[in-house]
Amino acid sequence: MTKKKTVLFGLMACLTGLSQAQDIIKSRNYPQNYFVRPMDIAPQASGSFGELRATHFHGGDDYRTQQRINIPVHAAAEGFVSRVRVQIGGGGNYVYIDHPNGYTSVYMHLESFNSELAKIVKDEQYKQKRFDVDVFLKPDQVLVRKGEFIANSGNTGGSAGPHLHFEIRDTKAQLPLNPQLFGLLFPDGVKPIIRGITVYDLGAEIFDENTPRRHQTIKSIGSGNYSLASSAPISVNGTFGLGINTVDKRGGISFTYGVYSIELFLDNKNISTVLFEAIPFDQTRAIQSYIDYPYLKKSGVRVQKSFKDPNNPISIYKNLDNLGRIELKDNEVHEIKYVVKDVQGNRSELNFRVQNNPSLSISRQVATGLKVFHYADENKYEAENARVYMPKNILYNDLYFNYSQGAKPSRGYSAMQYIHNSYTPVFGYYKLMIKPDYTLPENLYDKALIVSADGGAQGGKYEDGWVVANVREFGGFYVAVDTIAPTIVARNLIDGKNVGGQRSIDFTISDNLSGIDTFDAYIDGKWALMKYDPKTRHIWHDFEPNLAPGRHDFKLEVKDNKGNLKTYEASFTR
Repeated sequence: MTKKKTVLFGLMACLTGLSQAQDIIKSRNYPQNYFVRPMDIAPQASGSFGELRATHFHGGDDYRTQQRINIPVHAAAEGFVSRVRVQIGGGGNYVYIDHPNGYTSVYMHLESFNSELAKIVKDEQYKQKRFDVDVFLKPDQVLVRKGEFIANSGNTGGSAGPHLHFEIRDTKAQLPLNPQLFGLLFPDGVKPIIRGITVYDLGAEIFDENTPRRHQTIKSIGSGNYSLASSAPISVNGTFGLGINTVDKRGGISFTYGVYSIELFLDNKNISTVLFEAIPFDQTRAIQSYIDYPYLKKSGVRVQKSFKDPNNPISIYKNLDNLGRIELKDNEVHEIKYVVKDVQGNRSELNFRVQNNPSLSISRQVATGLKVFHYADENKYEAENARVYMPKNILYNDLYFNYSQGAKPSRGYSAMQYIHNSYTPVFGYYKLMIKPDYTLPENLYDKALIVSADGGAQGGKYEDGWVVANVREFGGFYVAVDTIAPTIVARNLIDGKNVGGQRSIDFTISDNLSGIDTFDAYIDGKWALMKYDPKTRHIWHDFEPNLAPGRHDFKLEVKDNKGNLKTYEASFTR
């Protein structure tokens, strides 16, 4: 197929999708034809807005870049660069553009900036003497035209492969919106896929890992229609909820994407509508309450609940009757319908029946705990060797809190402290205090920290006989120490080397536990910018054009989060 035909086909597909998009739910009107795509390549997505991630909903669209970096990125509309950022992890290199129509476009994981922005960033890095900087610009400082080159695509930050993460936000609220609602559509004629549903026998109990779950087998009957494998009604008894396992697909691409809307109907009455139109940043961690988190931890499968925990702040529920909890008042057969759509209006539907059966026996494990934590209250638990202090509203539901103590890990300075269990998600941070045992010597107090059962450092510091950290998960924790300095391995430098043929000097750095805190380099005693990619542990300095010929002294200092310092020194000529 010729390039001209390929572009024409993509345009026709997008126009088709645009006409279908009129059949979706929206809370506002979005300007069409105002924004253009940020790259001049055929649009393909590797991720979509609202897609389910481990700790957040995806806040934009990911554009594939043909597995390459350095594809030119252009301003999606006229405006001014309001912010430019370099982040270690996360979005890597960012550009933010404020537009006169009240929206902001954001571009992440960039390899490099255009010359004007690159100078602004570098000047700030040398001013602050740090690699990661966040620069806010004045409205008249850097103006851009629609389609103007602003950066090159890359793979910086927390990116798992080369791509461009693109967002459109409401400028005033800094609220991420679904970019495809602005007409920036990806070719898509494929209906969402419904993989399964789950019946939750909720009763009057708190939803948790012990809630009875009945996973239903479904089958496709063609044209986006699904049914249960069995034609018999599902028997229920008492209050129940429903969840769905569903994803979106696009033709000829192996990726799966997030859907746009999920509607649940009981006898044609809407019980629950979930809409991925906008997701506030301060709510995105609530994905762990939106999905069936205990089942995800046990199975790796994401079931999206059509009922809501009482203290889940997420605003993606656009309609919710009785928190999505259903109770049948008669013994008649009732019709249930799920309607799932992608952002272009491609629709899939699952129909099945439910019936109240008073004789249905549902086995529920009786919930027990050492103490009941109410989500609307401040909560605390104090034991001999562990203390927990929780502010209000960081639990999604009331909790039968449990605590126990296990064996001492081989490199621990306390017994393992089991703070409830890992099946219960936590929205915010709480204070965890663990008392180290007698084996922790005073000279290591400042090296002590809290470590989770899987070996992940949670940070913390020694205070009045306790090691204290702010954490936002439950599970096993213990006290350890970090006395080992980071490692530095030179990749292309040895003492006395002539580096005249090199553009940079490169190193690999790593830390055994608490993590890298700072890194600083000096050439002839003057601070020198080091760039850092934590994914590859690669750190490097690009030689400045004004570096004088001759011999130079180089020093690199890397410090971890417990103050352990490693220094590398060498001389070079250039």
